[in-house]
Amino acid sequence: MAGSTVRERLLDEVRKLRIADTHEHLEPEAARLKRNIDFGNLWSHYASSDLISAGMSHADLEFLRDTGQPIKERWRRLEPHWRHVRTTAYGRALLRAVHDLYDVPDITRRTVEELSEKITASNKAGWFREVLSVRAGIDAVVQDGWGDEVDRSICHPVARYDEFIGARSRRELEGIGRRWGVAVHSLDDLCAALAVAFDRNTSQGVCGVKTGLAYSRILRYDKRTREEAERVFVRCYDAQGEGVSWQDAKPLQDFVMHQVVREAVTRDLTIQVHTGLQEGTGNIITNSNPTHLVNLFLEYPEARFDLFHGGYPYGGELATLGKNFAGVHIDMCWLHVISPTYAQRWLREWLETVPSNKISAFGGDYIFLEGAYAHAMMARETVAATLGGMVEDGYFGEDEALEVARKILRENPNRLFRLGLDAKPRKTPRPAQRAKAKR
Repeated sequence: MAGSTVRERLLDEVRKLRIADTHEHLEPEAARLKRNIDFGNLWSHYASSDLISAGMSHADLEFLRDTGQPIKERWRRLEPHWRHVRTTAYGRALLRAVHDLYDVPDITRRTVEELSEKITASNKAGWFREVLSVRAGIDAVVQDGWGDEVDRSICHPVARYDEFIGARSRRELEGIGRRWGVAVHSLDDLCAALAVAFDRNTSQGVCGVKTGLAYSRILRYDKRTREEAERVFVRCYDAQGEGVSWQDAKPLQDFVMHQVVREAVTRDLTIQVHTGLQEGTGNIITNSNPTHLVNLFLEYPEARFDLFHGGYPYGGELATLGKNFAGVHIDMCWLHVISPTYAQRWLREWLETVPSNKISAFGGDYIFLEGAYAHAMMARETVAATLGGMVEDGYFGEDEALEVARKILRENPNRLFRLGLDAKPRKTPRPAQRAKAKR
């Protein structure tokens, strides 16, 4: 590309890459088709938290999402908060999505009805794959949630076992027993049910394990004896209502988490761990510092841990863990829409400190398609800008930079989750190329 800069050339190439997505909560197309979809769906995730942070009431947020309410009134309640939220990365992701996918230049009083009509009209069979595969250039998605409804032609599910770790009452323990066909009356029964769950999920082709307990408790899972865990199990089994407190249940939870890691190791499954920022508003960020997990890394060097969200805001701590432990991998899912600046700054430092086969650069982490698309575009731009800056500084050459891009956007997650993607995939056509191909 004559006269172009290093960053422009890299961005051009990175935009063509077919990529792997390490983490989504995407509503399957079959479920989406059953609902009325309009512009309110854009505030079903992430930007909704910024609206609350900016001062919107929860009641107004629910009104905004209600497709049965008049669009003009919903916009009236949104507008005073949207003008503040549009400047956050969550807001920019929405603007990117509506521009690229619906050819709407902005989200304003003048455009909201047109945008709403276009979103409603898009809710047809085939839109899911059009957005993910054709527009976003994604070949595989590691999917968290939605069970049997997941489109297995592109989505690779992970399984959660947090119900085993977090059980704190007889009601919850009996529910586990009913679900997995093992009557749970003792700690041994609970571990037996856990093994059954792992066997069943593995036979159905899950590609990993996911835990999100940093939303509820500290990530430190201490080494506990069976006797300590059994005593707490008895208390939980005898508890009525909500059961014992999270703090009192910790010895049992810690013990079961160690069992989860062992089961994952036995089945050669990567363990995804939520670290850093919790979605929503009002939580205890220090609970999710990834350094709390060090005792697990020390005890299970054979395990593979995929640490989420760039540990935001604990990027330096995450770099240390990735550098010091062979089994610890850095995952940038969610990160580019939390802060592109953070993502770019820490990606460079991680590449300077951590072997490049241990970084995955993209996971959309969205419930709705438009968000996943916009995040994929933002991630490509962050990666290209970071690598371009390193080339300009003489850290490595353009060819090596592009090799690193392929690793962190495709090859590393493909290997980590056994996704089975081709080593040399076709390139994603640029928008102009797609238009030409249609004529």
